[in-house]
Amino acid sequence: MDNGVMENFFGRLKVEMFYGEKFESVTAYIDELKKYIDYYNNERISMKLKEMSPVQYRTHSQAS
Repeated sequence: MDNGVMENFFGRLKVEMFYGEKFESVTAYIDELKKYIDYYNNERISMKLKEMSPVQYRTHSQAS
């Protein structure tokens, strides 16, 4: 349970970004990974976070 959050993230990463994709170079992979992490934190909504992205939820809960 101590690393469950990261295991969940890497599982989502593999399913949503990696499987079935072929990258031309390591640089292309790193660029796509950066885009995915930005999407994951700033745009992806989560039902567990009251239908907000992680950044929106953090900002909302700090303002309260």
